Amino acid sequence: MATADLPHGDSAGTFLGHPKGLFVLFFAEMWERFSYYGMRALLIFYLTKHWLFSDSQAGVIYGAYTALVYITPVLGGYLADRYLGQRKAVTYGAVLLTFGHFLMGFEGNGGQDAASLSIFWLALAFIIVGSGFLKANISVIVGQLYPRTDVRRDGAYTIFYMGINLGAFLGSLLCGYLGETYGWAYGFGAAGVGMLLGLIVFVGFKPLLLGRGEPPKALAKGTEWGLYAVGVAAVGACWWMVQNQAVVGYLLGGFGLLLVAYVLFTAVVKLEPHDRDRIFAAMFLILGSILFWALFEQAGSSLNLYTDRHVDRTIFGFEVPASVFQSVNAAYIVLLAPVFAAAWTWLGKKGLEPSAPAKFGLALMQLGAGFLVLVAGAANGVATPVLFIFLIYLLHTTGELCLSPVGLSAMNRLAPAHMASLIMGTWFFASATGNFAAGLIAAATGSEKASGEGAGQQVVLDVYSQIGWIAVAVGIGVLVISPLIRKLMHLDTLRDDNVGDDLEGQAGVGVEPQQAGIHPATRPAG
Repeated sequence: MATADLPHGDSAGTFLGHPKGLFVLFFAEMWERFSYYGMRALLIFYLTKHWLFSDSQAGVIYGAYTALVYITPVLGGYLADRYLGQRKAVTYGAVLLTFGHFLMGFEGNGGQDAASLSIFWLALAFIIVGSGFLKANISVIVGQLYPRTDVRRDGAYTIFYMGINLGAFLGSLLCGYLGETYGWAYGFGAAGVGMLLGLIVFVGFKPLLLGRGEPPKALAKGTEWGLYAVGVAAVGACWWMVQNQAVVGYLLGGFGLLLVAYVLFTAVVKLEPHDRDRIFAAMFLILGSILFWALFEQAGSSLNLYTDRHVDRTIFGFEVPASVFQSVNAAYIVLLAPVFAAAWTWLGKKGLEPSAPAKFGLALMQLGAGFLVLVAGAANGVATPVLFIFLIYLLHTTGELCLSPVGLSAMNRLAPAHMASLIMGTWFFASATGNFAAGLIAAATGSEKASGEGAGQQVVLDVYSQIGWIAVAVGIGVLVISPLIRKLMHLDTLRDDNVGDDLEGQAGVGVEPQQAGIHPATRPAG
């Protein structure tokens, strides 16, 4: 069969062995992450220093906002699966995000001025809904560029993940510095420019996506604009919810139960046994990720405040703004992602590579160890040496590399094609739950001193010690049961959706060791 006739053909050519469309998605997502993480680096300080919320209030607001950012991909994923297609959903999301980030540049007078705060909540709402349309769907398009058993898939997600973190690094560094040095509007304005560039890249290089992510059936203009109106209505709902954070908690609990029940019901009733078991395995990984994100996401809230107040940030005679340290995690990712990808491949050739569930266990253990290292480093002085901030981010990053790209790849591989965006949305919903829990944990570190100057250092360290040991213990438990979860994945019988096609990249399937702890099916005959 000619390459042009292949369902996953590569008629636009390749770059570094991957479809050129991967790099369009790389750059679009890089700029989207530039804007998101640039704003995130400043948000907790904006809440406490500009809007004058207490530490506890700011922690809960931050958690509710980031939770909603991860809830809305369920809506965006569903609408893309059923009606819009992933490409249109991503484009619409990018438009909403651009508007929201530029709206963040309106500072008002600060304090608790009601009119200015209302505009701030609206900016957050546009960013929340825009992320919902963009976040899950752009990840799905990455998977659509490859067959399910293509040996390049995990490498593609690692490259994509590097784009995410390159944007996060540059955004945190530039927006954080501008915001804290020259004014909030400069930092948030730079984030808006980054998002606009992401939109331009995605729209301008559409042909390189090879028709992936288009609507599943002909879409009437009236229907399409009606779906966009749903997005606008969602902005209004999020504007209200981000101001009423308790509602977000109830929403997460109720909707989470319904979502899990729906996915499991679909798996039991409508899927054949092996696909059903793969959904069970995916749900285990999804649930395990909740604890990881609840602890990992202290970075933008309580750890950010701790760095500002209790860390000696002087490097080479210059006091580095606290928000700039938000770039450290992303810098580590960019440096270490190729190392991890190569290590998984090398271990795979030796037959020693951990399975995806085992990597989740290792991720939790490293996450907990990071908190324990910071607690130990803070024991000998009032001002914690900045070295220990670099160490906690290092351990959290190595944990993230064992979980996040592996999880993205596993969700896309384990889900049947007709459930791809739903399962990816459920993965992000778990992140939403983790982020909301992160806000509650951050609030627990925010007990105010009698002087009103903020969270006491020892209060933060006590919380970090407790959650550090919990993460290590749970990680060991996940590691112990990982062989059982791997059996549920039925990787020996995994097939492409177009089984009879001799797909590019499939020649090595069943012969070469597979990346990221996932072993492909034996290549079908014919």
